[in-house]
Amino acid sequence: MEGPRFRAYFLHPRFWLLWLGLGLLWLVTLLPYSVLLRLGRGLGALMYRLASSRRQIVELNLQLCFPQLSASERQRLVQENFASTGMTFFEMAISWWWPVERLRRLGTVEGVEHLQQAEADGQGVILMALHFTTLEMGGGLLGMQRGMYGMYRPHKNPLFDYVQRRGREQRLLGVIDRDDVRGMLKTLRAGGVVWYAPDQDYGAQRSLFVPLFGVPAATVTATSKFARMGKARVIPFTQQRLPDGQGYRVIVHPPLADFPSENEEADCLRINQWIEQAIQVCPEQYLWAHRRFKTRPPGEAKLYKKRR
Repeated sequence: MEGPRFRAYFLHPRFWLLWLGLGLLWLVTLLPYSVLLRLGRGLGALMYRLASSRRQIVELNLQLCFPQLSASERQRLVQENFASTGMTFFEMAISWWWPVERLRRLGTVEGVEHLQQAEADGQGVILMALHFTTLEMGGGLLGMQRGMYGMYRPHKNPLFDYVQRRGREQRLLGVIDRDDVRGMLKTLRAGGVVWYAPDQDYGAQRSLFVPLFGVPAATVTATSKFARMGKARVIPFTQQRLPDGQGYRVIVHPPLADFPSENEEADCLRINQWIEQAIQVCPEQYLWAHRRFKTRPPGEAKLYKKRR
């Protein structure tokens, strides 16, 4: 895929407000890390008050996935989730724009030997990520230690798309359009590492309904298909924002053994069970604002209210 290119029309007045916002964000990232976290927490508190439709999605998702929690416990979790989401804006900028040595000091990476073993065995790797609010930080920290490619969905705004791609490719070997299946498989068969997250609702067409926290969830079958066709290992990785501004812990987990199997439904269930375990480590840092249960099995009522 061709790398990001600056285009003259990015200077058009319709982009000036975005340029201003990006410039202010870049200036803010010059502040100490502890200050950025406090700013993110404040932004999250503001979002909690103003983004009522997103708050309702988070509340419903947590009610579905953690019914054992009391109402007050879930409310605290909702508030912490918005705080984590607010921090994401600054973490995104940090991962794109901080110098390598400054970024490296923020985190530790464990389990790189699993990627090294796959390379030694001549196998490609599907690096299975989850949509935590810290995802950009995890990818940036790991990408500095091990060359990898990222699956990529172009942004609707061409200027932001340029800035986003350029920022990510500071840490990655490159990006692959999520619709470029042939390119992904070619990379895997050549022994490459591809960063891929299968934990969102992409509709019923290429999915099977299997439980996630006990709720039937449309789960893509692509993970096992890509692993089989690309002759690749599936190696999960997670990242966690540590308390008190201590930075991040990135873990490359052991590869999924005997994966893929001959049963796609069993593979999907296995992935969802792994996702559940990973989320329970730091549930406040997961992207609960995504409408994960939007697609319902035939005959089931929709769970989310329509956006106005």
